[in-house]
Amino acid sequence: MKKVAYIVESNLGSYILGQMIVPQLEEGRHGVEVKGMFFIHDNVYIPMVGNPLGERLEKLAEKGIYLQACDQCVYMRNLADKLIPSCKIGCFPDFYRAVIDQVDLVITI
Repeated sequence: MKKVAYIVESNLGSYILGQMIVPQLEEGRHGVEVKGMFFIHDNVYIPMVGNPLGERLEKLAEKGIYLQACDQCVYMRNLADKLIPSCKIGCFPDFYRAVIDQVDLVITI
C-alpha cells in the first residue's frame, strides 16, 4: 500500500478533510496509508482543541498519523496553546524530517 503525507493548504482544507479524507480514514477505506498532515495558513485552526474535526484528528494521530502546524501561521494567530496535544508546531523542514522517509508521495490539498 502506498504511503502519503498531506499538506493542508487550500481554503477548502477543512471540507476536504472533514467530508472526504477523515471519514475514509476512520472507516479504513482511504486506499493509502496516511503518515502525516501539515497544516498551513488558516488551516491551523483545524487541529484545535474543541474543534470537532481536530478531535477526530487526535484519535487518528493515536493510530500513527503525524500532525504538525506551521509555526509562523500558529504564532501569528496566537494558537500555540490551543492545538490538540498530538499536533506539533514547526516549519516545512521539520515536517519533511518527520515523514519523508516514510512516504511515497506528499500531496497538497
